Amino acid sequence: MIDMLLSQVLDLMTPVLLAAMAGALCERAGVFNIALEGKMLVGAFVTVAASTALGSPVLAVLAAVVCTAIFALPLALGGARFGGDPIVIGIGLNLLASGLTTYLLSALFGVTGTLVDPAVTALPRFGLEALGDVPVLGAIVSGHNALVYLSWLLVVAINIYLFRTRWGLRLRGIGEVPSAAAAMGANVSRYQTAVVVLAGGLCGLAGAVLALGSVALFAENMTAGRGWIAVVAVMLGRAHPFGIALACFGFGLADAVGLRLQGQGLPNQITDIAPYAITLLAMIGLGLRGATKKMRHV
Repeated sequence: MIDMLLSQVLDLMTPVLLAAMAGALCERAGVFNIALEGKMLVGAFVTVAASTALGSPVLAVLAAVVCTAIFALPLALGGARFGGDPIVIGIGLNLLASGLTTYLLSALFGVTGTLVDPAVTALPRFGLEALGDVPVLGAIVSGHNALVYLSWLLVVAINIYLFRTRWGLRLRGIGEVPSAAAAMGANVSRYQTAVVVLAGGLCGLAGAVLALGSVALFAENMTAGRGWIAVVAVMLGRAHPFGIALACFGFGLADAVGLRLQGQGLPNQITDIAPYAITLLAMIGLGLRGATKKMRHV
């Protein structure tokens, strides 16, 4: 029972984890990215739309990455290069994504609410033969789609990049003291622009997992606040990849437990709020911790 629950947690946390990694890179570069929700939604829509046209989940995922990176350009250029307020731009992108995907769903496919097409297939799942016979662990880590495994690798890779390479050190310097980084010869706006665009691509992966992970469809506003949960995960993990992964695991666990309780007869209205209740409590905890630190310094 526990192995099945944890396996479900890994699936449920993956979209949030990928989006949170995007948010962490932006945070380290000094750009507060609250457009994760909208970018995930665009990624999910493009994945399903491309899958209907191309018939290949792999090409659909690549299309989502490219289109979501392009969708991130207003934040990359407006916030990083031209000095606009990233919060205002991020809110605008979230609103644009919600309206644009709803409009395109009706304009391109003639449907409202949910798009289901026989040409859209879920991402294939893979078994890890080397771990398949290991008790409990084999059942937990085996049988997921490729993007789940990729998310684990990205956590490690981003951690190495940020804290073990000179490029990561330069990026953190840009985020912490941009004037000093500029004085050392770093092109601050170029770094920030590149990171925001890259983060857009990661959100495309998050949307692809959401649309083709366990299901093969697109529904209006199907992100359902997961992008905001990713923003909270960045705060809880202090923009550290391993800390963020732990926070995302907690949110995934709350989601999985909620689904299990729903299967036991608990009303879905109650179980659906579980991850968001955890998010709210986490935000309250962050606020209390910040207030306590301020009182200690007084």
